[in-house]
Amino acid sequence: MEVVIIETPSLGDRSYLVHDGAAALVVDPQRDLDRILDAAEAAGVEITHIAETHLHNDYVSGGLALARRVGARYLHAAAEDLAFDHDPVVGGDIVEVGDLRVEVLATPGHTLHHLSYIVRDEDGPPAAFTGGSLLLGSVGRTDLVDAVPTDELTRAQFHSAHRIVSLLPDDACVYPTHGFGSFCSSAKSTGESDGTVGTEKKVNVAFTAASEDDFVEQLISGLSAHPAYYAHMAPLNAAGPQPIDLSPPAPVDPAELARRIHRGEWVVDLRQRRAFAGDHVVGTIGIELADPFATYLGWLIPWGTAVTLLADTEDEIAEAQRQLVRVGIDRPSGAADGGPDAYGEGHDRAGYAAVEFGQVPKMVEEDDTFVLDVRREDEWDEGHIAGAVHVPMHELLSRFDDVPAGRALVHCASGFRASIAASLLHRAGRDVVLIDDAYDNAADAGVSIDD
Repeated sequence: MEVVIIETPSLGDRSYLVHDGAAALVVDPQRDLDRILDAAEAAGVEITHIAETHLHNDYVSGGLALARRVGARYLHAAAEDLAFDHDPVVGGDIVEVGDLRVEVLATPGHTLHHLSYIVRDEDGPPAAFTGGSLLLGSVGRTDLVDAVPTDELTRAQFHSAHRIVSLLPDDACVYPTHGFGSFCSSAKSTGESDGTVGTEKKVNVAFTAASEDDFVEQLISGLSAHPAYYAHMAPLNAAGPQPIDLSPPAPVDPAELARRIHRGEWVVDLRQRRAFAGDHVVGTIGIELADPFATYLGWLIPWGTAVTLLADTEDEIAEAQRQLVRVGIDRPSGAADGGPDAYGEGHDRAGYAAVEFGQVPKMVEEDDTFVLDVRREDEWDEGHIAGAVHVPMHELLSRFDDVPAGRALVHCASGFRASIAASLLHRAGRDVVLIDDAYDNAADAGVSIDD
């Protein structure tokens, strides 16, 4: 058995191609199928089966499109109400994929009908594909299914984790879908995991908690805000996502760009955050094209709002499209490249300062200047700058009135979220300065911290 890992760092997720040298199973595929098809071609295998561990809340699945494209069987939990043809499976079912034996295991918790898949062959230890159930050092969060109480799902998650390890030897490998920066993960582990069952027993919160009740308390108390776009993912996945179109968006000239900005559409500049802060077209929003790009655009944008992408290069537009289709934003309404000197011809331009924490102590002594912390509530509770105003970034659009008048020095943990918040405030006519620095540097820079 060979396992090929297909990383999606922008979402903190992994898909898997599992094969015996001839036939292959794909677990939890993303929508940009070329990565999976290229992996199968490189391995010289035929994809005969595709398995979903659950109806995903953080991305739109590529499973249906892949199954139709290659003619594979599409395994999904029989209990799910799905609007498309598939192979319904339940815990206890056995599926043969070439020389591989795939055992279906019911593992509710992350979702009510969650499944895991234990894959065995004649050589070596088995592999467990655990989706959002047993993660590396942790488990999937249990508060994403509104119709089922979180406490009930958390207890189910505890028992599912124990069920998985009870069926496997210590040298078996665990291959979760979530947990590599995904908002679908929950409580932190007590140590590093090498991905084997034996290590998980030592470090995973599901096994280090003193009791089931202690596990439930730890997990629920540690749940933080999750992206608003999650509400749209499971319905899209249940309806049957269509194939994606990654062809270039329609080009937008400066005159049309002005009309879109005037209409209040989201015109998103993908350039590096300091470049945006220094110079940008008035009315645009800066969201740097980095790993968290699609997560935060999807979190903030009013769902269904037209989005136009601006960048220096066509390749950056293409990468942004690839990230966006994964969260259900299928087609930008247009795009322009060449930088602001090209698409911004005839437009008003503006900018604001970007500083590091070493400059903050002197700046806050000035009149009408304050620090605005846009981190999540749990981050604020762990420690924050003395006297700072706190408005989490994901609440900012509905809480502009909670931001005092004056000059806001905007910070987060790294500068990425602060840059988005600063651009939104600046677009609204506020006076802002971006603190483009790691929060961990604040105390050493002489900034007073309240624990």
